[in-house]
Amino acid sequence: MSIFLQVDSLAVANETLLEDQPVEQTLSIWELLTSGGIGGQVIIFVLFVLLFFALFLYFERLMAINKASKIDASFMNNIKMNITTGKIDAAKMLCVQTDSPVARLIEKGISRIGKPLEDINTAIENAGNLELYKLEKNTSMLATISGAGPMIGFLGTVVGMILAFHKMASGGGQIEVGSLAEGIYTAMTTTVVGLIVGIIAYIGYNHLVVKTNKVVNQMEANAVDFLDLLNEPV
Repeated sequence: MSIFLQVDSLAVANETLLEDQPVEQTLSIWELLTSGGIGGQVIIFVLFVLLFFALFLYFERLMAINKASKIDASFMNNIKMNITTGKIDAAKMLCVQTDSPVARLIEKGISRIGKPLEDINTAIENAGNLELYKLEKNTSMLATISGAGPMIGFLGTVVGMILAFHKMASGGGQIEVGSLAEGIYTAMTTTVVGLIVGIIAYIGYNHLVVKTNKVVNQMEANAVDFLDLLNEPV
């Protein structure tokens, strides 16, 4: 009989120990983002809008730059052949049919054939500046977002700290850690999301700058080849 009593007492003791142990709680990403109260949710919403806008700008510009960088390898050879044989109209038509910045630069130069070489060079430079503007369209917005994202996140940090200190001040010195959770969540989550938005926009901006520079170098190289062609003795 005493054995059964000992077994029952051990079982009760084990149940008591299990009840006293803290239960591990998991926190989903959505709960983490929405735990900062109205202020934190508004700031995070703004940051997600900026993130969506940054991704849209990046992929739109990336497709446009990739399209601009594609040109037939035989394009300049055909241009040279048509010009050396006196087929100016055929060379101009080839440029019109080729949708690329390089073709538009060469077409501008061909339309100035017969004028001084300096005038042709100036026309090509002006056309190049216009094409560069088209390539860089809205790219500066990514640079703006890369700086604005972390700043808005830090704004959320300040708002969260203000909420936390307000709770401490209104608690009369008897404040529980749990009551500070909303302000702390606001401070931490907005900072993290703001940094993520800034990093993504910064990387995207620099990648587009590198791709744009490659297209510009391609335009300059083909423009030099065209000018050299005009300088060749007849």
